[in-house]
Amino acid sequence: MSSDALLVELEKDREERRTKSVKVVVWDLDNTIWDGVLLEDEAVTLIPGVMNVIQELDRRGILQSISSKNDHATAMAKLGSFGIAEYFLYPQINWGSKAVSVQAIATAINVGIDSIAFIDDQSYEREEVAFSHPDVLCVDAIEFDAILERQEFIPRFITDESKGRRLMYLSDIQRNAVEAEYEGPKDDFLATLGLKLTMGRATENDLQRAEELTKRTHQLNTTGRTYNYDELKAIMDSPDHDLLIAGLEDKFGAYGKIGLCLLERAQEHWTVKLLLMSCRVMSRGVGTIIINYLISEANKAGVRLRAEFIRTDRNRMMYITYRFSNFENVSEVGGISILENDCRVVPDYPPYASVHIVDGIGCREDVFA
Repeated sequence: MSSDALLVELEKDREERRTKSVKVVVWDLDNTIWDGVLLEDEAVTLIPGVMNVIQELDRRGILQSISSKNDHATAMAKLGSFGIAEYFLYPQINWGSKAVSVQAIATAINVGIDSIAFIDDQSYEREEVAFSHPDVLCVDAIEFDAILERQEFIPRFITDESKGRRLMYLSDIQRNAVEAEYEGPKDDFLATLGLKLTMGRATENDLQRAEELTKRTHQLNTTGRTYNYDELKAIMDSPDHDLLIAGLEDKFGAYGKIGLCLLERAQEHWTVKLLLMSCRVMSRGVGTIIINYLISEANKAGVRLRAEFIRTDRNRMMYITYRFSNFENVSEVGGISILENDCRVVPDYPPYASVHIVDGIGCREDVFA
């Protein structure tokens, strides 16, 4: 392949990556959110229209943060005076590399670097971030007011979870701060949260959120597959399938609908075609709770429980969860690992959470404390 052809292919690949949905927008401050340089003039003013864009991104469920070379206390005070400080999670305001700051934000929010957009007025800063993170969508600040019309910034649905996503993350920051100060075993800390998991068969009102979960969740996803609304509706209506959706809450508030399971039922065995959880509940044991429920129901039905697993570069934790739940590899079919549990041993739910099953498999309603 010639060098010109290679460049064309590389640019095509980059454009394809850039059509992915943006989950986090990282803003610069000077001459991007406000007009002027703060350390040279404390009387800077918001750039016209920027407040509307920030608020609309928030309404769409797109999280936002800051990467700015500034004095942290001064910049945060100015954001507070404009009434917009609360919109920005894990702001990185320092004199270091913005590429490093963008990575720190991705790590703190626990999203893939390819789901971030970076807005800055300086071409040097954009090029530095693009060089270190080719999958980040870099936007010139003069084009900020056009991003709301771009495909990457338009979610297919705006669900209740979308509208409240930032507030849920703010609650997570509270939880994480309390957890960091807690001295003792992890399960003892979880017991202080008053965790309550509610799970049942999805209804039509859940399908927008269910589609959103499949398209936004990559790390804690057993297959990496995505499903659209119509596909999920067909699965939900199928007599041989159950589409289960889980919600979680604790003393700090609701996490929202955070888990999805697609179960196919046959006469001799059931198969988990998809199991996923929001990354925000990674450390809450939600995957184990859902798997324990499936094992229990399969045991009652006298069937074995199988699970499909497709390895990706992000979902190793889900494989470990299956193995800790006594699933064994039984075959490989077309790149799909088939795992199986004979369901003779039914594990208990963890003692730190109460579990409420409403309209689950077999249409029973159970509460486990």
